[in-house]
Amino acid sequence: MKKIVPTLTALLAASLFAGCAQQPAAPAAQAAATPTASKDATEATRAANRTVATQLPLANTQSFDDAKRGLIEAFGDQVIMGPSGRPAWSLKPFEFLAKEQAPDSVNPALWRHARVNMVNGLFKVTDRMYQLRGLDLSNMTIIEGDTGLIVIDPMTAVETAKAGMDLYFKHRPKKPVVAVIYTHSHADHFGGVRGVVTDADVASGRVKVIAPKGFMEEAVGENVIAGNAMSRRALYQFGMLLPRGEKGQVDAGLGKSVPLGTISLIPPTMLIEKPVETHRIDGIDIVFENTPGAEAPAEFIMFYPQFKVLNMAEIGTQNFHNLLPMRGAQVRDALAWSKYLGGALQRYGAGAEIMIAQHHWPVWTAPRVQNYLKIQRDSYKYLHDQTLRLMNQGYVGAEIAETMKMPPSLRQDWSTYSFYGDLKHNVKAIYQRYLGYYDANPANLHALPPVDAGRKAVEYMGGADAVMKRAREDFAKGEYRWVAQVMSQLVFADPTNKQARELGADALEQMGYQVESATARNAYLQGAWELRNGVPKLPSISTAAPDVIRAVPLDMFFDYLGVRLNGDKAQGKTIVLNWQFTDTKQNFVLNLENSALTYAEGTQAPNADATLTLTRATLDTISLQQTTFPAAMQAGQIKVTGNPAKVGEMLGLFETFPNMFPIVEPRPAR
Repeated sequence: MKKIVPTLTALLAASLFAGCAQQPAAPAAQAAATPTASKDATEATRAANRTVATQLPLANTQSFDDAKRGLIEAFGDQVIMGPSGRPAWSLKPFEFLAKEQAPDSVNPALWRHARVNMVNGLFKVTDRMYQLRGLDLSNMTIIEGDTGLIVIDPMTAVETAKAGMDLYFKHRPKKPVVAVIYTHSHADHFGGVRGVVTDADVASGRVKVIAPKGFMEEAVGENVIAGNAMSRRALYQFGMLLPRGEKGQVDAGLGKSVPLGTISLIPPTMLIEKPVETHRIDGIDIVFENTPGAEAPAEFIMFYPQFKVLNMAEIGTQNFHNLLPMRGAQVRDALAWSKYLGGALQRYGAGAEIMIAQHHWPVWTAPRVQNYLKIQRDSYKYLHDQTLRLMNQGYVGAEIAETMKMPPSLRQDWSTYSFYGDLKHNVKAIYQRYLGYYDANPANLHALPPVDAGRKAVEYMGGADAVMKRAREDFAKGEYRWVAQVMSQLVFADPTNKQARELGADALEQMGYQVESATARNAYLQGAWELRNGVPKLPSISTAAPDVIRAVPLDMFFDYLGVRLNGDKAQGKTIVLNWQFTDTKQNFVLNLENSALTYAEGTQAPNADATLTLTRATLDTISLQQTTFPAAMQAGQIKVTGNPAKVGEMLGLFETFPNMFPIVEPRPAR
């Protein structure tokens, strides 16, 4: 095919960051066509959930008591409005959870957890310590210092954080915020910071912003390189497009859902660098202990000796957590996680009379705190060690996951249940961490991809009609897992096979109705929805919050450009571009050679094809799609010396990622 070198006027890549992770619109933005209705639970599913109910410690209602303790005022079903006049948060759609009895279409353990997660409002933990819970996926903790407030984790969104502060000030003296603490690098623990303080507060020194070592690199970096794929997969994990209801989304495990508000970020002014540090902040002694590599790459827990309160951030919550989020991430270290919990028990257990976390509800009294830490410690250690034991006997991840169960002694405590992290998925994550995806069977080393495998499997099974006949018989017997697998092969062999799509959706739906994990339920039900209705048609709304874009280091920006390079189109091309950023005083050489895009920082190439001179601020406006590269050039914001056609040639090689792509069916042929 003839290669066409684009001209500068063909630089229609409206943004150098075009194709960054896209944010899903609210459920109302789904395809205009009326979606296929969800189906009832089958008798097999009803029987499975009845059996589960007989095995649960339902007499243990401590969670409800703890969740309600200290309530000052409930937030109720109020609506928090977000940008563009759309709701950012509301619990009203979850009012169906008022029923105590679990419906046939929800695992009874998950139903109970979803009901506890409905408890919301402003809570007093102890003197001078308060929490806002149920106004966001995460909690916001407020400590009353000698002169002002210490705010810990200002939630996900500016709007929800502000609503939380308003509710707090409705009942407590209106003191200034003197410190904001980010416990870790996930957006639901820092995104609402501008609803709590301003840049001027921080710049003046009136407010400290404290975070763990490596916070900024992880906060802006985790979702950049693979951000588009993660964002699409997150729709499955959190069920944001599913209707709220008994046959839809009931919970997100760590909380009800993800708010659709404004994400912000103010960089920390103080980092906790050592493994353990103690600081006095506005009269409050805080022992910080870094816990990297477990729930987040950069995270710490805290102990407040004056209050005898231990804050476990997110490595100790009221459910078994994710070792590998379904949205995708680097596999977390279950062994280190267990050791952090054991260390907290050893160092702070004797002095802690209350344990809080940045999700869920507290634990009161020293004996219960110690017992909780032991149970959580042993849960992660048990899963790690038993997976490794069977792995070293030659079993593969899928085989280990099939037989793994928590021991009865742990299963009696609700905090070990897999409401967020799915047990079987976590087993496979541990296997992946140590041995990778390959199970050592050479037949799987170069297995056929899904479309080819599906076509051959269907052919071997005697054709689609024969497969459908057998699959319907298995569905009637309640063998949903196998039916889902076989129908997936049929769909990948022929995505137009409506009967296969429908039966596959039916199987996934029943699996969702039965599963204990909120995130696994969401994934099954979203997959069923898309098999029936197709890939949702959503507007492309960039999640690239201005604060986050401005915080992306330039080297990470150039790394991301390399990810967007179409290697096939770049074959045979050699282009060298100098980049000069006048405001940050940074220089880069961007080099295209051998279909690979590399860069060098702190230098300039004397033989470069062109030199681009601009400010970081200009690059940010392009990345935020507030202007285009050609427009910035025409406005004199970007100056190009040398051969400008080479700039256009390189920018024409970058792909824009679709915000929505098929998951439960094949992608269109390239």
